[in-house]
Amino acid sequence: MYVCSCFGITEDQVKQHADNGACTPRQIASACKAGTDCGSCVRRIQAILGRGACPRRELADQGRPALAEIPTDTDTDVPRAA
Repeated sequence: MYVCSCFGITEDQVKQHADNGACTPRQIASACKAGTDCGSCVRRIQAILGRGACPRRELADQGRPALAEIPTDTDTDVPRAA
C-alpha cells in the first residue's frame, strides 16, 4: 500500500527505513523524500513509526546527538548502557 503518493513510497519501504534506524518522519523524509511534497502522508508515517523502541530517539531524549553512532558491545552488537 502506498503511503506517499507524491513519491510512490510504500508502507514496506517506510518500515524498511525504520528498521535501518529512521525513527522520525523527518528521518524518513531524508531517506526517501516521503512527506516532503504535499505533506498529507506525514501522519501515516508517524502511525507506522509509532512510539516503539528506537535507540536514536532514546539518545535524543537524553539530550545527546541523535545521529551519532551508537556504541555497541563488540561481542553481541547490542547497544551498551550509558
